[in-house]
Amino acid sequence: MPHQVVVLFTLALFGSATLAAGAAPATGVTVAAGAKVAAAGTGAAGPRPRARDLGVPFDGTPGPLNAITDLDGVLVGHTTLIEGSGKLVVGKGPIRTGVTAVLPRGADSIWRRSFAGWYSQNGNGEMTGTTWVEESGFLEGPVMITNTHSVGVVRDAVIAWRVAHGGADATESWWSLPVVAETWDGWLNDVNGFHVKPEHVFHAIDTAHGGAVEEGNVGGGTGMICNGFKGGIGTSSRKLTDKEGAYIVGVLVQCNFSGASRQNLRIAGIPVGREIPGKEPYSWLRSDSDETGSIIVVVGTNAPLLPHQLKRMARRVTLGLGRTGSISGNGSGDIFIAFSTANPSANQTDQVVDLKMLPNDRMDPLFAATVQATEEAIVNAMVAAEDMTGIDGHHVTALPHERLRAVLAEYNRLTH
Repeated sequence: MPHQVVVLFTLALFGSATLAAGAAPATGVTVAAGAKVAAAGTGAAGPRPRARDLGVPFDGTPGPLNAITDLDGVLVGHTTLIEGSGKLVVGKGPIRTGVTAVLPRGADSIWRRSFAGWYSQNGNGEMTGTTWVEESGFLEGPVMITNTHSVGVVRDAVIAWRVAHGGADATESWWSLPVVAETWDGWLNDVNGFHVKPEHVFHAIDTAHGGAVEEGNVGGGTGMICNGFKGGIGTSSRKLTDKEGAYIVGVLVQCNFSGASRQNLRIAGIPVGREIPGKEPYSWLRSDSDETGSIIVVVGTNAPLLPHQLKRMARRVTLGLGRTGSISGNGSGDIFIAFSTANPSANQTDQVVDLKMLPNDRMDPLFAATVQATEEAIVNAMVAAEDMTGIDGHHVTALPHERLRAVLAEYNRLTH
């Protein structure tokens, strides 16, 4: 009998829905009859609270959804794979993984390119397609995020999706270099079992939606660990004032950094990690100060920025990461990409294109928004995550909400 995989589909704007065993989704993903969701960390119980719901204070003014989808046209989709428990059997499980898709211009993202820039704070990780982003200044297609050893299949599946959904591009070629990023989920997931398949990639793209974004143990973030607690997917946004242009900056993270230690974790400037002791993962590390894991950050804005300006925004992600305590250590892959939904005709090839550009002297509010939204997206990911047990009984606890509130209150940082 083949192993059974439960696919948790994001079907609505709020929360998540679990496909009934034996149901046949329109995307062609097959779920074996009798498959069961793992006991912990599925994210299937409904929408999780967010950091602000717990009284965590943040700088800046969020957009209506406080999500990257506050940007018109930006869609996010997940496929979440959770199955099995007990001893690791490579190729069979347990499985705690998935894939996440961010579409800058919705279904037209393949053909309507977006100005973009990228930056690597520490390169112990992967984001494919970035040499062409650097050379051309364009993001062509979605940004996909998955686990480390599924980058290849996700990249190939994006190409296959493109071929299946239309003809060649304006240059009459089928050439493409998809952007696919990763963080490592091998503490909880059978990472060498290659459980992410092309149909899971297709589903994440085809069901990507606007509105509220599911966070925590979902999509590519399913098996991730952050600051010694459970990590995953998180998002946030900032809206600038009318005087500053009323632009939106949205951020989505897959956070898996500082997995081995919570000692550096800071929330609202407070050393929360030191105040909440407990057993931490990755017992094989040389010391509890070793930095392991990674983070992928996607930044979007509707401000009219050119590629070199978007690279400047991507660099500011590091400051938001630093606010949460990260040192971007030797073992961390901290890679960021930023895109703009402005200048929709920028990739025309048959005429000279007129562009708009925000002056560099007006970028400071966008820099601040990037820092603030990155910080909050990370905390949102940790707040939304739930306890999870994976391969060989490896267990990771989620950030305890009431204890977090108590610590913030002790430092007089809890909002009401």
